[in-house]
Amino acid sequence: MLKSVNSNYLICVNPANNYSVLGKVKISTNKEIVQAVIKSQKAQRIWKEMGIKKRITILRNIFNGFFAKKEELIKIIIAETGKTIRFAKSEFDRHSVDFAWFLDNAEKSLNEKVTFEDAKTIHRIIYEPRGVTAVITPWNHPYGMFVWGVIPNLIAGNTVVYKASEECPLAGKFIAKIMAEKNLPDGVFTEIYGTGEVGVKLIDQPIDFIWFTGSSAVGKIVYQRAAKKFIGTVMELGGSNPAIMFDDVNIDDFIEKIYIKRFSTCGQACDALKRLLIQESIFDQVVEKLKIRFEKIIVGNPLDEKTDIASLVAKRQADLLETQINDAIVKGANVIFGGKRPEKLKGAYFLPTLLTNIKKNMRVWKEEVFGPALIAVPFRNEEEAISLANETRYGLGSIIFTKDKDRAQRIASRIEAGNVEINGANHWLPCNPFGGYKESGIGREHGEIGFQELCQIKLISEEK
Repeated sequence: MLKSVNSNYLICVNPANNYSVLGKVKISTNKEIVQAVIKSQKAQRIWKEMGIKKRITILRNIFNGFFAKKEELIKIIIAETGKTIRFAKSEFDRHSVDFAWFLDNAEKSLNEKVTFEDAKTIHRIIYEPRGVTAVITPWNHPYGMFVWGVIPNLIAGNTVVYKASEECPLAGKFIAKIMAEKNLPDGVFTEIYGTGEVGVKLIDQPIDFIWFTGSSAVGKIVYQRAAKKFIGTVMELGGSNPAIMFDDVNIDDFIEKIYIKRFSTCGQACDALKRLLIQESIFDQVVEKLKIRFEKIIVGNPLDEKTDIASLVAKRQADLLETQINDAIVKGANVIFGGKRPEKLKGAYFLPTLLTNIKKNMRVWKEEVFGPALIAVPFRNEEEAISLANETRYGLGSIIFTKDKDRAQRIASRIEAGNVEINGANHWLPCNPFGGYKESGIGREHGEIGFQELCQIKLISEEK
């Protein structure tokens, strides 16, 4: 977590240990940012012409390098982000599966495709790299966001200038060290460090493409600057995912799924469940069962395997969550559980929170809530459920709980979101495209579609 910034360094602290200082990382200068892009430009043609097979061979060696340093990286992630040891291990394992899928399936995804052929001509689509790509990632999954942003770009033939979040630069430096050990051609991957100001300086350089994950507010700034340069972007931004629960379900089948969907990584995920919509006939039952589940949550030391939730990434995140919760309480929300910071833990901690009696003028309804808090809202019928689900400027993900398959399909067709899970069927597979509607993003990551987003699509028609 970022404690402070002076003119030259990011000062990194541990948000789960009373903000004890972990170290410092030098902020990249204007000259270093310019030089990183120049090096990337010089390397791009060499990297492209190396061909996808050779690029994959080099990157597979890097994949193995991460496994060799797995434990060290996990320790850094825990210290910088306050993530529990269980979630940190899960981050590495889950995103390493993604890494392997990218390596194993890229060639098939980017193979040339014949669109037309007759006796005289053949028409082919080929996928060419876009060029120098700025990859800017958030702090909630330091290794995972690196894998998602950097690896597919490199496989596709783009060179990358990478800026990790200012909240986890130590993890960023460790990742850069692993990359440097594996004989990538000079300039193919370069990392820079700093706050959002450094990110802006990077995207203002003569780059060719931007891959960004972060808040919708910052995403709009990135998109505006990309438009001025007339370059493409892939952006995954904020989310306020609804889950709709109908009264035909067995409630006990889904309590644990709701808990996991909301509280993984201390609730700090764009694609987390954030608004639970419950049919009014079962509303009180569901709330009571959730309260019982919340009472079992262990909040504490992230290094303890028994801990379910540790700290948020930064004091500012805990402060923001507190203001959102207090706004709801002042406006009449009922606190079923939590609603405050724990008394005995020093750092960016906040108790898991469940709120009811939510009104539409509350910040917890209107804004993205990035922390361990869930709001529960009753609905009467299908139409009202759909209306409430779509009443947000976000559209990343959604969940439907019902035994009625026809109803599930009807609602799925009307939900304004990039993914819809029915009865908890996990959409998180690297073969599936990921991205959002509305202010939740531009473009798609992952799968064949995600690879192709990173490329220029060229049509070649020729006589035989």
